[in-house]
Amino acid sequence: MPQFALLIHDSPLGLHYDFLLEDGEVLKTWALLHLPEPGLEILCNALADHRSIYLDYEGPISGGRGKVTRWDRGIYSVELWTDDKIHVELAGAKLAGRVELRRQTKSSKQWSFEWQPRK
Repeated sequence: MPQFALLIHDSPLGLHYDFLLEDGEVLKTWALLHLPEPGLEILCNALADHRSIYLDYEGPISGGRGKVTRWDRGIYSVELWTDDKIHVELAGAKLAGRVELRRQTKSSKQWSFEWQPRK
């Protein structure tokens, strides 16, 4: 099963949260401005793919890019994965349930993130 993680990223540009989905050898990554809350749609930005080391790593990031702390980690299954929509079922300690990521416009790096907890 592929893994996911949510990291608290305290960077020189400000605090945000990196949501990571394992996709083969890389982690697809989005920067969220807020921690997930049930039913709350959060705007987020797609970032460059990250190395899989970030599933386990906590600490300072090279180049003065701040530090990361893991907030949650687990496994996920894919319900839908297209260029514009991703629906996954998460099984983590804090995030358990369905997450929907939706691209805001065709060529945009801006997405929305919504979490519906498992009932």
